[in-house]
Amino acid sequence: AEAGAALDVARFAIVACRIDDNTERAITWARQYGVPLNVVDRPDLCDFTVPSIMDRGDIVAAVASGGSAPVLAKSVRAKLEALIPARIGDLAALAGRMRDDVKAKLPDASDRRQFWEQVLNGKAAELAYAGEIEAAEQAMRDALAGGRTQGVVHLVGAGPGDPELLTLKALRLLQEADIVFYDRLVSDEILSLIRRDADRVSVGKSKGDHSVPQDEIHEMLIRAARDGQRVVRLKGGDPFIFGRGGEEMEAVLAAGVEAFVVPGISSALGCAAQAGVPLTHRDHAQSLTFVTGHAKAGGVPDLDWDSLAKPNQTVTVFMGVGTATAITDKLIEAGRAPDTPVAVIENGTRPNEIQVFGILAELPDLITDNDIQGPALLIIGKVAGLPFASGAIGLSGHVGQETFA
Repeated sequence: AEAGAALDVARFAIVACRIDDNTERAITWARQYGVPLNVVDRPDLCDFTVPSIMDRGDIVAAVASGGSAPVLAKSVRAKLEALIPARIGDLAALAGRMRDDVKAKLPDASDRRQFWEQVLNGKAAELAYAGEIEAAEQAMRDALAGGRTQGVVHLVGAGPGDPELLTLKALRLLQEADIVFYDRLVSDEILSLIRRDADRVSVGKSKGDHSVPQDEIHEMLIRAARDGQRVVRLKGGDPFIFGRGGEEMEAVLAAGVEAFVVPGISSALGCAAQAGVPLTHRDHAQSLTFVTGHAKAGGVPDLDWDSLAKPNQTVTVFMGVGTATAITDKLIEAGRAPDTPVAVIENGTRPNEIQVFGILAELPDLITDNDIQGPALLIIGKVAGLPFASGAIGLSGHVGQETFA
């Protein structure tokens, strides 16, 4: 009687019974009352299916499999949620509040469409995604007022090379960019993620070959943004860790162009993790120092060698292949033990990665004997000799190598 009363006013019914007889009885009751029916795990008996819902305020998406694979639909929805900005609903709500004003200002439908495409993928959108709704609305109103719309520059970290280590925000910006200026260290796999119709400009540098001077890169970024383009400056690793991102940020902001930074996984973190080397360890490394091995005119890097030679710390050297001999000599001269474990990692996290392990006194030979050309990372400290580090054999100084090719 209670079931009949409920079915008499129900808009739909979902049947989920562990006992088959109960399932059949429930289906019969529902059919008698003409109620649309969903039977769990029985898509052949369903009048409707229940999609997996992504709800971001005014933006709602449903993913369904017709009842054949609801777990798969849920997985797809989770991937969508990861890719779509959390505050996209706020942006949609802002656009809703602006619709009447936009329609009054731009009576032509094609003009309105062009306006929305511009503001919903530009400065206003980024401000909304950052939670700055008032600033986002002002940016929309400025664009609507007819002022020249200026693009923005995103300094984006591409990580060490493995595309799966790219951040979700970086991926979104690569899909939205009008033009991407990229470094030599950015992998082909990551470049393939750029929107197909975006312009791609290589501004990479290699040792002794600065094909595009830094000042010219600044001007290219500024010029593209002033032309109203969505600009991505794609840099290997993290833009603010030996990536000259600070210089580019300073130049762009000084030109009156807005800039945003998207951090990337530093090559130091990515390469060390891939090699099983913990950069810090309670028993072996209570501090961690990042330094550059670059030296002008092939000389000796200008570093605080006495500080770097102190025990119980990890020294991670970027761009140190060419100055490895000088680094070795200076560290040992300052008191670092010659048998300090070291790791040399070339093309970290990529298919052609090479990992070489040994001791500090052998560092130049490790590089020469294994034909390490760079880009490579040098890790100096006890952590490079821990038993679970790939290829490392205790602290004996024996050289191990692991190549992923």
